[in-house]
Amino acid sequence: MRTCLIALLCPLALCATGARAEVKEAGADHLLLQDHLDVRTPPDQLYATVVDIGHWWNGAHTYSGDATHLSLQPEAGGCFCERWGGYSVAHGRVIWAAPGHVLRLEAPLGPLQSMAVEAVMTFTFKPSAQGTALEFEYRVNGSSASGLDKLAAGVDAVLSEQLQRLQRYAETGTAPPARP
Repeated sequence: MRTCLIALLCPLALCATGARAEVKEAGADHLLLQDHLDVRTPPDQLYATVVDIGHWWNGAHTYSGDATHLSLQPEAGGCFCERWGGYSVAHGRVIWAAPGHVLRLEAPLGPLQSMAVEAVMTFTFKPSAQGTALEFEYRVNGSSASGLDKLAAGVDAVLSEQLQRLQRYAETGTAPPARP
């Protein structure tokens, strides 16, 4: 099994993209990332694009190395999963699905999963003059031994890259080539 998702927290991930979600808070026991994107597509269409995660997520940040193995079931309890060759990983679970409005997941991604932290990822879709104002938030809480403040920049880099890929896919129908 590949361990590419370990790059989620690797310092090299800091080079993944020039733009960043803002690290609003980071302490040993918590981190909060927020981002805002103006996407030139209507909220319902952008919501459907988020759910089509295997087309825009960078496969370098999966266990299998191939984003086409990802799926996201947009209903309460639905799995954000990766399945390949007899293996499977639950990256998250949907806790709120309101098409065109909100998609919220419990999602301790990558190595965060083994740290026994709580992580909530929220996509909020609001109509705007350009199409959709997408608000993104990723909130992680754990014990002070988690050292989340040391991981915040790497997590930010990876999630910022994913959001840029989402925007490009939503607006053009193609995602940038995957970067390791």
